[in-house]
Amino acid sequence: MTTNMDHSQVEDEMVVISQFYTGIYSQLVPQQGEAKPRRRRKKSKGEGSSGVLRKRKLSEEQVNQLEMNFGNEHKLESERKDRLASELGLDPRQVAVWFQNRRARWKTKKLEEEYSKLKNEHESTVVEKCRLETEKENHEKRK
Repeated sequence: MTTNMDHSQVEDEMVVISQFYTGIYSQLVPQQGEAKPRRRRKKSKGEGSSGVLRKRKLSEEQVNQLEMNFGNEHKLESERKDRLASELGLDPRQVAVWFQNRRARWKTKKLEEEYSKLKNEHESTVVEKCRLETEKENHEKRK
C-alpha cells in the first residue's frame, strides 16, 4: 500500500467507507458541494491589533455587586443584564458570561455537597448493615 495517495483517492475511499458505516462517517464526511458555514467573531473593545482578546479583570466592587445580584436571582433577564452592565461599566455580554460561569460554579458546588451527603449516608448504612449482620450471627450462635 502506498502512503502517497492524492486527495481525490482519499475522498473516494472515504465515500466507500461511509457507505458501509453510515452512522459514523455520515457526520464526519461532508457531502459533495457542502461547505461548513463559518462564524465570524466580532471585534470587541478589549481586543488588541493581533486579534487576541485581553481578559479584563473585574474590580472587587464589580464582583461584589455581581455576587449580590446572583444571590438574589441566578437567572438574568435582558433588562436586568443591561441595567447591571451600565451600573458596573461593563459590556452586557460580559455580565451574561459572568452569570453563566457563576451558575456553573454554583451547580458544581451543589453537586459536590449532594455527593458528600449521599456518601455519608451510604457509609452510615454500610456500618449499620455490618452491625445488624454481626448481631444476627451472634443471635444464631446462641440458638
